Amino acid sequence: MSAIAPVPLRSGDQVAIVCPARSASHEELGAAVAVLESWGLRVVLGDSTNIRHHQFGGEDDMRHRDFQQQLDNPEIRAILSARGGYGTTRIIDQLDFSRFADNPKWIAGFSDITTLNCHLLRLGYQSIHGVMPLLFNQAGGEDSLETLRRALFGENILYAVPAHPLNRPGMAAGELVGGNLSLLQTLTGTQSDVSTAGRILFLEDIDEYLYAIDRMMVHLDRTNKLRDLAGLIVGHFTNPQDNTVPYGQTPNEIIQHYADKYRFPVAHGFPVGHEPQNMALVCGRKARLTISQDGTQLEYL
Repeated sequence: MSAIAPVPLRSGDQVAIVCPARSASHEELGAAVAVLESWGLRVVLGDSTNIRHHQFGGEDDMRHRDFQQQLDNPEIRAILSARGGYGTTRIIDQLDFSRFADNPKWIAGFSDITTLNCHLLRLGYQSIHGVMPLLFNQAGGEDSLETLRRALFGENILYAVPAHPLNRPGMAAGELVGGNLSLLQTLTGTQSDVSTAGRILFLEDIDEYLYAIDRMMVHLDRTNKLRDLAGLIVGHFTNPQDNTVPYGQTPNEIIQHYADKYRFPVAHGFPVGHEPQNMALVCGRKARLTISQDGTQLEYL
């Protein structure tokens, strides 16, 4: 059964910005509010914004209470996570999605918000892996922002990406699933764990040691997350770290080593992750991935 898509946004709709992970001030979110208002949306800044508890946007109870309030409020048509960092896994099991199920709304974010993307897909709902409000004004991110707008408003998106030497040609169709590699590993065996079988998996990460990327890929493989994939998309692995004795492979080479055990098509160099070119992907939406010597295309079905 296909994942349920919330109703696309329309001009005049109300959206909320919250901090389920790290903190963000109203000043830092000012540019995002202006952008969202230029899209015709009305913006509510949740109680977890403009507050700080160590690194977090308030204590766990505050972040949980704010997110729950936005989930339950039928006037709020989308919830945007202000930023990632760390903290969403600390509150996810306390969230109640029963009223959300009566009136699904878009939830968007990436990085630590992979937790929510996967949890929602496990419950049977689509969500958006895309640029977050704290990054709305970053240089070079205009295309990323436009893809987020199109995803929220239900407009069609077709991605065309240049060829990469590690690509494996082929065609695949399936629901999109994925996000931050370290979060996907962390969620294994939890109530937010999600099946990858028959789906197109996309991966990205930042600041990880090369050996740790390998270790996480071993874990995905050993837990059969790769075995039955329809296809694999490899996004940005930004600022990889190495030991004094070099690991000897790039992040893409590490990932391809495990992909080579299987026959699904693989697209490297896809613009998703912790860089300005972070194109919105709708988790749970069926898409077609086409990889040829000319490059990669991804389109929704």
